[in-house]
Amino acid sequence: MFYPLVRRLLFTLPPETAHDWSLRLADLAGHEPFRGWVGGAAIEAPVRVMGLTFPNPVGLAAGLDKNADHVTGLGAMGFGFIEVGTVTPRPQPGNPRPRLFRLPQARAIINRMGFNNAGVDHFVEQVRRARYPGVLGLNIGKNFDTPMERAVDDYLYCLERVYPHADYVTVNISSPNTVGLRDLQQGAALDGLLERLKARQAELAEAHGRYVPLVIKVAPDLEDAEIDDMAAAFLRQDVDGVIATNTTITREGVEGLAHAEEQGGLSGAPVRARSTAVLRRFAGVFAGRIPLIAAGGIMSGEDAVEKIEAGARLVQVYTGFIYRGPALVREINETLRARGLPGSHEPG
Repeated sequence: MFYPLVRRLLFTLPPETAHDWSLRLADLAGHEPFRGWVGGAAIEAPVRVMGLTFPNPVGLAAGLDKNADHVTGLGAMGFGFIEVGTVTPRPQPGNPRPRLFRLPQARAIINRMGFNNAGVDHFVEQVRRARYPGVLGLNIGKNFDTPMERAVDDYLYCLERVYPHADYVTVNISSPNTVGLRDLQQGAALDGLLERLKARQAELAEAHGRYVPLVIKVAPDLEDAEIDDMAAAFLRQDVDGVIATNTTITREGVEGLAHAEEQGGLSGAPVRARSTAVLRRFAGVFAGRIPLIAAGGIMSGEDAVEKIEAGARLVQVYTGFIYRGPALVREINETLRARGLPGSHEPG
């Protein structure tokens, strides 16, 4: 009952202002006596994926907390895992405002934020200070002004900095808001990036005495042949997990709505079917050899069931969380548990 009232108030503000205030409100959930009525207790439904035990299979996708400034508060919202970032080596302001747009009739958002963040040094310090008992994923990217031929250097730098503090690391090569970034999803560029990241992962695992899984986040705007090629590369390079998917550059389902023609990535209900189709295709190729994390258009418990049945082991929410708040996290967990999904152990 509390969040719908807050959302009505927040939606009277410009979207980015509302975003900032919602994160400040989330911070209250990390402190007594606010924890109960701002956040929600996590449902215990452990699932083991990538060698990690997730308290429950519902996570927060990257993008909401880019600088890891609000991990403790967001951690009181009932999530089994939280992913923060995307972070880049150097601070950058992102794209000019306005760059975030609501499409409430479609339960959707368009953003062209452009990896606005305070840089990896600030990010790591905030992660060190956070108090969160669940699984924490750290999402890394490249600076907008780093030439594409040197993009791998940015990823390697961030990987080294975040590795000691991460439960898993996500490599974001699928945002539509950094020019050229999605080119890293193709052919020799993808193989070269993965080969160097996996080599550095092995070195870091030896240096730190623990193995941190490496996850790749992919776009929903892929043809079947592209998915098959990417899946082959992921298998060849022994990637630990794949998140399907990021936001879409299509405008299916929002045609004619206010802001529908704004540039940027579309998230929320309209991307659900496209995201699930990509997920299902990857699952068919992987056949259980690489675990999948579903993101994209999860607005209800039944949407999460669809993702699990399509091949995901975990789910992440972002736009659904903005529209529905902590109640969505509980609903998804309760719905999955009632269906006996996704299971409590790694697939054989």
